[in-house]
Amino acid sequence: MKNKGIRISVLYVLFFFIAACALQKDKTVIKSIHKPTRIGAVVDEFDIDNSLDDVRIVEPANVFNQRKIWVDSVYNSMSLDEKLGQLFMVAAYSNKGASHSYAIQNLISNYKIGGLIFFQGGPLRQANLTNSYQASSKIPLFIGNDAEWGLSMRLDSTYTYPWNMTLGAIQDMKLIEKLGNQMGKQSARLGIQFNFGPVVDINTNPNNPIIGFRSFGEDKINVANRAVALMKGFQNQGIYATAKHFPGHGDTETDSHKGLPTVNFSKERLEEVEFYPYREMIKEGLSSVMVAHLNVPSLESRPNYPSSISYEVVTNILKKDLGFKGLIFTDALNMKAASNYKNPGEIDLAAFLAGNDILLFSEDVPLAIALLRNAYNDKVITEKRLAFSVKKILKYKYIAGFSKLKPIDTTNLVQDLNDFQNDALQYELFENALTVLKNKEAILPIKNLESKQIAYVKIGDGNNIDFVKTLKKYADVTVVEEDNLDALQQKLRNFNTVIVGYHKSDAPWKSYSFNNSELAKLDFITRNNNAIGTVFANPYSLLDVRDFTAINGLIVSYQNSAVAQKVSAELIFGAIGSKGKLPVTISSEFKTNFGLETEKLDILGFATPESVGMNSAVLGKITDLAQKAISGKMAPGMQVLVARKGKVVYQKSFGNLTYSNSPMVNDTTLYDVASLTKILATLPNAMLQYDRKNIDMTTTLGQMLSIFQDTDKAAIPFKDLLSHYARLKAWIPFYRATISSKGDPLTTYYRTSSQLDFSTKVADNLYLRNDYQDTIVKIIAESKLMPEKKYRYSDFTFIILKNYIEKLTGQSLDVLSDEILFKPLGANHTMYNPLKKFNKNGIAPTEIDTYYRHQLIQGYVHDMGAAMEGGVGGHAGIFSNSMDVAKIMQMYLQKGSYGGHHYFSEKTFDDFNTCYFCMEGNRRGVGFDKPQLGESGPTCGCASMTSFGHTGFTGTMAWADPEKEIVYVFLSNRTYPDSGTNKLSRENIREDIQQLIYESLQD
Repeated sequence: MKNKGIRISVLYVLFFFIAACALQKDKTVIKSIHKPTRIGAVVDEFDIDNSLDDVRIVEPANVFNQRKIWVDSVYNSMSLDEKLGQLFMVAAYSNKGASHSYAIQNLISNYKIGGLIFFQGGPLRQANLTNSYQASSKIPLFIGNDAEWGLSMRLDSTYTYPWNMTLGAIQDMKLIEKLGNQMGKQSARLGIQFNFGPVVDINTNPNNPIIGFRSFGEDKINVANRAVALMKGFQNQGIYATAKHFPGHGDTETDSHKGLPTVNFSKERLEEVEFYPYREMIKEGLSSVMVAHLNVPSLESRPNYPSSISYEVVTNILKKDLGFKGLIFTDALNMKAASNYKNPGEIDLAAFLAGNDILLFSEDVPLAIALLRNAYNDKVITEKRLAFSVKKILKYKYIAGFSKLKPIDTTNLVQDLNDFQNDALQYELFENALTVLKNKEAILPIKNLESKQIAYVKIGDGNNIDFVKTLKKYADVTVVEEDNLDALQQKLRNFNTVIVGYHKSDAPWKSYSFNNSELAKLDFITRNNNAIGTVFANPYSLLDVRDFTAINGLIVSYQNSAVAQKVSAELIFGAIGSKGKLPVTISSEFKTNFGLETEKLDILGFATPESVGMNSAVLGKITDLAQKAISGKMAPGMQVLVARKGKVVYQKSFGNLTYSNSPMVNDTTLYDVASLTKILATLPNAMLQYDRKNIDMTTTLGQMLSIFQDTDKAAIPFKDLLSHYARLKAWIPFYRATISSKGDPLTTYYRTSSQLDFSTKVADNLYLRNDYQDTIVKIIAESKLMPEKKYRYSDFTFIILKNYIEKLTGQSLDVLSDEILFKPLGANHTMYNPLKKFNKNGIAPTEIDTYYRHQLIQGYVHDMGAAMEGGVGGHAGIFSNSMDVAKIMQMYLQKGSYGGHHYFSEKTFDDFNTCYFCMEGNRRGVGFDKPQLGESGPTCGCASMTSFGHTGFTGTMAWADPEKEIVYVFLSNRTYPDSGTNKLSRENIREDIQQLIYESLQD
C-alpha cells in the first residue's frame, strides 16, 4: 500500500508539473478552457485525436495533450479491480438512512466504483452526500441524475419544467435550447455531470405505458430538432447529455421496469425513423447514449434477448453503423427487462461484452467485478477492450474538470436551484406550447366582453384554482357546478359562452383518459352551448373524443400546472396568441404539426418580473413596506399591483379589512378609490366628448353649462379647468349645511327610508332630498374665485365635469362609465354603489363616521359630497380592485386602446397628458396628475415626466409611465377607522413602493 501511495503521489506531481509548464507556455489559451467546458462541434484548426476524442470539444492541441497525459497516467497507475470499478455507476439516495450511506461508502472505498446515479431525496442532502462520497473516492466520481423535466424528477425542493410532450408543441428551437441551458446550470450547481436525457424515443404508440409524455412526439424530425436543442443547452453548461432509450422505446406497450418490451419494426424502419434523432445528435456532438432493455427481433436474432446486452445492437449498430464514439450506458440493470434474463453479475458482464462502457444501477457490484475479473484473466475481456472503456471514462472525467474538482458549495443552494428565472422561462414555454385545434367563427379570443355572459364548467378530477382565478381577472365568469345534465343546462341557459376545462392530475404517469361520464358531459355541453374546451392533459386524452363537430373552440394546454392554467386563460381572452403545434396525431382532422394561430389583443397578461426586465428580489421588498404600514396602523390592509410591458408581474394583497378580527384582503376585495374616480370614470368620458369634437381645450365653462354663463367663471377654459388652474376653491363641506349643530341630519333634507322626493341614498337608513344635487352645482357657481391665478387642486372641477357629461348625454355617469368603459374592458369589479352587486364582506370599510352619517361606512362612498350625489360623483364614488384599475391605466398607456376597442384617439390622450402650465409652476396635465416639478409631489421622484396618474384621499394611487411601460396601483383604506391623520402619506409608503419598482428595473 505504501508503494502504491508513492506511485499516486508521483503521478499527481508529474501531472501538475506538466500543467504548470503548459500554463507558462500559453496562459491565454488555457485560461479560456475552464469549468464548465462547453461541449460542441470539432473545430478543424485544432489538432484533435478523434480516435480518442469521442466527445467533440473545442480545445487547443496542448490542452488535448495535457488531457491525454492525465488519462494515460491515471490509467497506468490503477490496479485491475480499480479499472473494473470505473465501469460501475451505482444507485444512491439522499432520503435513506445511515446504512445506505455506509453501503455506498463501502463500494467507493473497497470497490473503487466510477460513479453514482442519484434517485429520490433532496438537493442539500444530495450535495452533502456528494461531497462526502467524492472526498472518499481516489478518482472523482461521475454524478448522474434523471432530470428529464428538471431536478424535480428525483429531488424535492427543486423546479419542475414542462414534459417533453409539451415541449414537442413548441416551434422555437432557441427556446428549447434556453431551457437546456437553465437545466444544465442547475445540474452543474448540484455537482452533477450527467443528465440522463433527453428522451429521444419517437412515441408512435399512444398506449406506451412508460414513454408517452416523456417523448417529444411521433415525428422523427420534430423529436430530433428538440433533442438537439435541449442537448446543446445541457452541453453549453458542461453537462453531458444522454440520448435514450436506444434503439427506440417509442412503440412499446410494456414497461421495461416490469418486463421486456418488444419492438416489431423492421431494421429498415428502425434505421429510417427510430435512429434518426441519434444520427442528428451525433452530428452535433452527443456525449452519451443509454441503451434500453428491449426485445428487437429485427436487430437481435436470439429470442427475447435484451438489446442492452446485444453486441449487434451496441457495437455493430450504435458504434459502427452510427459511428458513435461517446460513452455508452446501459439502462438500469435492476429493471425486470434485464434482471429477469440474467442474474446479477452475469447481466453486468454480458452488458460490458456487448460494448457498453458504463453499467448503470448494478444490483451486485462485488459479484459483477469478480465475474469481470475472471473474464479478464481468462482473456474473454482483452486489455484493449478494458482500456477502451476505462480511458474513455477518464477522458470524460478530465473534460468535466475532475483534475481540479472542488466540493459543492451548499450556501444558498436551494435558492440558487429555484431562482426567479425558472418561472420566467416556464411562462415563456407554455405561452409557446398552447395549441388551438378549433376556432369556429373566431370564438377565440373572446372579444366584446360587454355582450358576453360567460360560464365555466369543470370536468375531471384535477385542480382548477389558477384557471378560474385568472379567467375571472378578465371577465365576469360564473362557475357552474351540476352533475345532472338537464339541470346543468338549465343553469347554463342564460350564458352565451361556456368554457369547459378538462383538468387531470399533473403528476407523472397518472391517467389522463376521459371516463364515460366525463365524455358524456363534454358532448352534452358542446352540443347545447357555444363552448370552448380547454384540455389540461396529455393530448392523447382527446383520442377518447369521437366527434369534435360541436366544439367551437378547442385548446390543448398539455398539463394542469399553475402556469399552464394561467396562460390558457390568457389565450382565451387574447393576452397571448396561440403558437403551438400538435406533437402527436389525435384524429384524422388533428394530425401531428397541426395548430391554429389566434389573434393577440392589446390586453394585460401575466408573467414574472424577470420576463419583463425586472428583479423579483427587489419587488419582494414591497412586502416589508406593506407590513410596516399595517403594523404602524397606517392602513389595515392594501392591494399592490405592478405591470410592465403589458404583463402583470406583481399582484399581492396584504392585511385585513379592519384592524380587528375581519376578513383578509384578497385580490378581489373592493376599495373606495376616492379621487382615482376622476381618471377612472369621469376623465375617460370627457376625453370621448373631446374626441367627438363636442369640446376642445378652449371651450369655456359658460359654454359647457348654462348655470355658469352669468358668473365670474363663465370664461374659464376647459384646459384651465382640468389643469386645476381656474382659481376655484379646493372644496366646500356641502353636508354641513344639512346637519344640525350636533351633527344630526336635518329632517328638511333627510329621511330614514326612501320616499318619493327623498330617494338619494347616502348611507344605511339615510336618504337625501333629490334636488340637492342641483344645489351643490349652484353653490359652486356662486362661490368666490380665489384672488390669485395659481395651481390649486379642486374637487369642483370634476363635480362640474360630471354635471356637464350627464346633461350632454342624457345619461348618468355611472351608467355611461359602465357601458362605454367598464364592461368592454372586463372591469367587472369597478362601479359606483357596489352594494347593488357585492356583499359588504368583500368591501373594505373606509371610516367609522361620527360627524355626518354616524355609522360604519362600508360599501358607501367615503366622500361626503359624492355621497350626497347618491354615491355617483365626478370626483369620487368609484369602488374597484387593483386588477381593474390596472386595466384602465394600461388603456391609457396604450393611448386609448385596449382589447381591440378604441376608446379615444392617440391625439386625444396626448393632448390630455400634456402639462400646459409647467412654466408657471403647475405640474398638472388635463385631468391627470403629473410628477412633481420640485422636491415634493405625488411620486417617488423617479418616474419620467411623461408619466401620469392620480392619488386618492382613502390611501390610493394609480400611476403609469410610458417611457418604462410601467403601471403601478396601490389601494388601501388608510381612512379606517378615522380619516384624521394621514400617516400613510407622512411615511411615504406609496412613494417608497414606487421607488422599489424603479429600482427593480434591469434594462
